[in-house]
Amino acid sequence: MSKDVAHGGRGFFARLRSGLARTRAVLTSDVSDLVRGRTAIDEALVDELESVLLGADVGIDACERLLGGLRERVRRNEAADAGAVLAALRRGMLDILAPVAVPLVIPARDAPFMILMVGVNGAGKTTTIGKLAARFKREGRSVMLAAGDTFRAAAVEQLQQWGTRNAVPVLSQHAGADPASVIYDALASARARGVDVLIADTAGRLHTQGGLMDELRKIKRVAAKLDPTAPHETLLVLDAGMGQNAIVQARQFNDAIGVDGLVLTKLDGTAKGGAMFAIAHALGLPVRMVGVGEGIDDLRDFVAEDFVKALLDA
Repeated sequence: MSKDVAHGGRGFFARLRSGLARTRAVLTSDVSDLVRGRTAIDEALVDELESVLLGADVGIDACERLLGGLRERVRRNEAADAGAVLAALRRGMLDILAPVAVPLVIPARDAPFMILMVGVNGAGKTTTIGKLAARFKREGRSVMLAAGDTFRAAAVEQLQQWGTRNAVPVLSQHAGADPASVIYDALASARARGVDVLIADTAGRLHTQGGLMDELRKIKRVAAKLDPTAPHETLLVLDAGMGQNAIVQARQFNDAIGVDGLVLTKLDGTAKGGAMFAIAHALGLPVRMVGVGEGIDDLRDFVAEDFVKALLDA
């Protein structure tokens, strides 16, 4: 379990558990009601469990993976009590999540480590940038932000507010400026200043609009002119409340520009936290971090064991 402790003494695990309350209410209570008092399992029970998991937006494919072993035991007429059913569900969840729980590691290097943040409108991308900046500052790293969303003045203002709050510079240009130019200049400035981490914001683009994906590809090409290895991490921010639609978004971003890792936000505002299993099963992309609130400390590394424990333990 994560040992991080937030300001005021409340650990992140407690906030994760609180944030998953709506999903846990949908999932755990119903599962417990179904298996309580059972001395054996049957096909009907497995079907009911599947309905509960789907209600938490776990998804059909991930459900089948979680319940496949249980179905096989039914076919072989092997009885199992309620405890065995819950233990099997817990193991299955960990089997899905553990391989994708890969934290973001920033290696020691002379040049800036560039993180390109992408995602659709409303996913919480700019807020995530601000929280990341705070995290890196706490780790003793120097940080710069690049305001690559030049189409919305409010986006630049929001990023500048996070810059002020974290005492980090924000490079921006006039409204409507070429985002690739903004980010190129920011990377050049970060290199000149010896900055450790550059976090580049981009417009909250709709994944179905090919022209906007072309712009992201341009940003990556232009950054590579200064540093052939940049960007070093392309992070896709997904809103947990989008459920299965998040998988569609992730696939299209990954196909278009390549995604190195995922950040799942707003777990505290949804009963669809089960989508984490669907996303992990369908994509296999590293889940770097999860967000469970608006506080600056409410974004932390994704730990599979913590997630399952917070979701299943009453």
